[in-house]
Amino acid sequence: MSQRELVVLGTASQVPTTQRNHNGYALRWGGEVVLFDPGEGTQRQMIRAGISATDLTRIAITHFHGDHSLGLAGVVQRINLDQVPHPIDTYFPASGRRFFANLCDATAYHRTIELRQRPITEPGALPAPGAPFEITAARLDHPVEAFGYRLTEPDYRTIRPEALAELGLHGPMVGRLQREGEIAWQGRTVTLDEVSTLRRGQSFAFVMDTRLCPGARELAAGVDMLVIEATFVEADARLAAEHGHLTAGQAARIAADAGARTLVLTHFSQRYPGLDQHLAEARREFGGEIVIAADLDRIPFPSRR
Repeated sequence: MSQRELVVLGTASQVPTTQRNHNGYALRWGGEVVLFDPGEGTQRQMIRAGISATDLTRIAITHFHGDHSLGLAGVVQRINLDQVPHPIDTYFPASGRRFFANLCDATAYHRTIELRQRPITEPGALPAPGAPFEITAARLDHPVEAFGYRLTEPDYRTIRPEALAELGLHGPMVGRLQREGEIAWQGRTVTLDEVSTLRRGQSFAFVMDTRLCPGARELAAGVDMLVIEATFVEADARLAAEHGHLTAGQAARIAADAGARTLVLTHFSQRYPGLDQHLAEARREFGGEIVIAADLDRIPFPSRR
């Protein structure tokens, strides 16, 4: 199993179909599993995908329309039923507090877990205790308040043992070099750059229901994987603008302008039984890897830069 992958639980927009469940996306990042936008039927899709309630560490909701949040009730009850042993951070627009509360209290059940609420009032960094990445939110343009999410792993350095051996460096001096960036050693200055390799952190962006807007571009800037809605095709661009959505071409243009590496298109209107036109329009705008998401797909992260 890939250490970093997107598990697609559903790809429908407002109305599910026989092939497409309502939205739901599980991002597996090492020991973290972040569940995005659990629409109706998410709990069952998790079972089909082999994702257990105890795998979940965080839940992130972009906005409170049913296809992005109605599955929260079942997921919350399941994580309580399974007595998940760790707290789960839950991110959502603060303006939707009452919807969040209503979904969490939809029926009677025995509460056993700590669901830490992280309501979002403004764009920017979000609390992410214990996470191997930073989480930021940006405002999207939809008829109800909506935020997209970006996960960014900090850059870090890996020590090259052969470089240490060549210099005769070992023990506490190595730790000091890592802390201070340079040390005096055998009559010369040794820098951390000499004995290590810089590894660029990976990044992921999740952009759901929105028109073209600065927030979408901000989230997508330089990411390794961009998951973005492509509800309509260009022939229906007027409908997209009216209802606060993107066409496949617009989504791909965002990816191209932002320098994203892998583009995952999803959230398809039920009016399109096939998605060949979505792919064709996206290819005209974006030259990188394009994935037309399907339910239960497992999409690995691209290799490091």
